[in-house]
Amino acid sequence: MPDDVVRVRLDLAYQGTHFAGWARQPGLRTVEGALADGLATLLRADAPRLTVAGRTDSGVHARGQVVHVDLTAEQWTALPGRSDRAPGDALVSRLGGVLPGDVVVQRATRAPTGFDARFSALHRAYTYRVVDRHALRDPLRREWVLWNRRPVDVAAMDDAVRPLLGVRDFAAFCKPRPGATTIRELQAMSWTRPASGPDAGLVVAHVRADAFCHNMVRSLVGASLAVGEGRRDVAWPAALLASRRRDGAAGVVPAHGLVLEEVTYPPDGDLATRAERVRAVRNEEDVCDDSPPSGTSVGC
Repeated sequence: MPDDVVRVRLDLAYQGTHFAGWARQPGLRTVEGALADGLATLLRADAPRLTVAGRTDSGVHARGQVVHVDLTAEQWTALPGRSDRAPGDALVSRLGGVLPGDVVVQRATRAPTGFDARFSALHRAYTYRVVDRHALRDPLRREWVLWNRRPVDVAAMDDAVRPLLGVRDFAAFCKPRPGATTIRELQAMSWTRPASGPDAGLVVAHVRADAFCHNMVRSLVGASLAVGEGRRDVAWPAALLASRRRDGAAGVVPAHGLVLEEVTYPPDGDLATRAERVRAVRNEEDVCDDSPPSGTSVGC
């Protein structure tokens, strides 16, 4: 990277309800578009290129999204203006004044050498929330919790997803895309019904992988619910995985219950090595395709 370029890491959160996903698309309101336009306003320049850790689909939310943007050294040092704030603090404050209320940049820091928001990531973690009891239906959380009309067996759902862990071909759970791999490492997936806390009584999936192909999490949740409702037996998701064929019975649940919770990176000294390794195998395992068709977005 040239000496006069400063790579900035942005940590952000957004409510995806009124966005057509992350990726900028002509005529549509997207998270990338809102953030790039906000930066352009502050920098008084063309909208900068953003690199995101995971492109989320329409309606998907994020608490722990990560983006990097390359600024000139002059742009970076000019951010505080006449104030004594650090450039990152000034950028967060100023973006708060121009971004819509459903996007918040929480931190802006000068990225370590070798950092790439997408390729340096070790894994992405998502949650999916379901309510299956009338007494717990809350209209204040209807935009981020799925209402399931039938009660579900959480223990059966948890048992059903355990055999799916590991490096596998998730073709049965991914929307097919020409030339894109469906091999992923599903590092963790579990279903719980917390007894206390903000999710008390809800049915919550915790899912972590190196990367996700299109619709993967929502298909895994759909298959889990088929087991939880008793429509399929506990062994069915593993059999479906082995078949490598899409089955409509699994279903793709609505996007609004899905939240990108966290993106994790290696120690600073390993960032560049991680990025180089992932780029080298991008067509085999770790990452999703770069170029979503017009009018779509890809979850990674």
